[in-house]
Amino acid sequence: MKSSSGSRRKKITERTPQKILAMIMAGGKGERLMPLTEQRSKPSVPFAGTYRIVDFVLSNFINSGIQSMYVLVQYRSQSLIEHLRRAWRFGGTNRQNFITVVPPQMKGRGKWYEGTADAVYQNINLIQDFAPGLVAVFGADHIYRMDVRQMIQFHLDQEADVTVASLPVPIQAAKGFGIVEVNANHQIIGFEEKPASPKPMPENPEMAFSSMGNYIFNADILVKILEQDASQAGTHDFGRNIIPSLIKSHRVLAYDFMDNVVPGIHPYEEWGYWRDVGTLEAYWQANMDILGESPILDLRNVKWPILTDASVEPVASLVRSHMDDAMVGQGSLVVDSTVKRSIIGRNVRIGEGCTIEESIILDGTLIGSNCHLHRCIIDRFNIISSGTTLGDKHGRDGRRSTAGKLGLTLFPRGQ
Repeated sequence: MKSSSGSRRKKITERTPQKILAMIMAGGKGERLMPLTEQRSKPSVPFAGTYRIVDFVLSNFINSGIQSMYVLVQYRSQSLIEHLRRAWRFGGTNRQNFITVVPPQMKGRGKWYEGTADAVYQNINLIQDFAPGLVAVFGADHIYRMDVRQMIQFHLDQEADVTVASLPVPIQAAKGFGIVEVNANHQIIGFEEKPASPKPMPENPEMAFSSMGNYIFNADILVKILEQDASQAGTHDFGRNIIPSLIKSHRVLAYDFMDNVVPGIHPYEEWGYWRDVGTLEAYWQANMDILGESPILDLRNVKWPILTDASVEPVASLVRSHMDDAMVGQGSLVVDSTVKRSIIGRNVRIGEGCTIEESIILDGTLIGSNCHLHRCIIDRFNIISSGTTLGDKHGRDGRRSTAGKLGLTLFPRGQ
């Protein structure tokens, strides 16, 4: 959906001062993103040639003026920890401003995190020590821009106990999401995970509210419900356990993500752009969405930048080459080749006579001369031999796999 007359644009008032703590859930395996998650967690997967997926949620909080964040990691977290160390050194001597990595502490039941709620429960002392008024529990594996202050303002204005960020989706596609049922005042009265018959939005029977997995809690309520949940059997998950248990006894509201106004968005962009890049096809498509003169997600937004580690490499070098709807990362060299609708990462070398189309080439890859790549995802540090042809109808080898209807050809991380 694109913005038009600005009918969704609302005046943003100054929020009531609150001490806010963010708990960023960054421990996901991302099994459907294999082999990209073979050696790293989903939030650590590179995106758009420069970033990691986790950079989007962290940038949203920094741009929103919320600078107290714990990042909860678990699965194959070293790549993510190293990225956060390089890219997100933050805070200095101000103890209220920090981005701190929190590995599993094996508290509570003395086990690894058993669910999203259990991850926060095992670190409940961090909430108690910081003593915030509000706690924002957000995922780290989605591509989107969001002014979190506006969701917080909604939470305070509506005197909510819990607020769930919600995205309208077509009713026919809602079966694949966690759907929140709301009344006319956006109070949540039901929640179903991938329902057979999704409940429509009251004002639009063709749409349903999908939970985005992002929550604002009054801190005292969060601590209390986590302690109750920990004493019971279950999956210890916010979507499956915590929210359904609260809707009968507390004021739990749905915040319409389509009302969120991010500075610097262009008319040609998709209003309310949000993608769960949980599959290889979704990951590939989201990368393609940033390309072109008028992309539906334009990363060239200086008013709401996506931040990441500063690169020390020189600018890319293009020698006798043709580029069309492409992005090329710093330090890369392309010689006498054609690159169409593709994303080339940093320190990539592309030899003479190559054609790269609709592909994602990650950092440090060497591509020999006279190679033809179509719809490929090449993970970091690979070597593609001269004369190689890869595409949707070409065969496999020991390092290569194909994915889905898009016919993507995949290479896992090289050495």
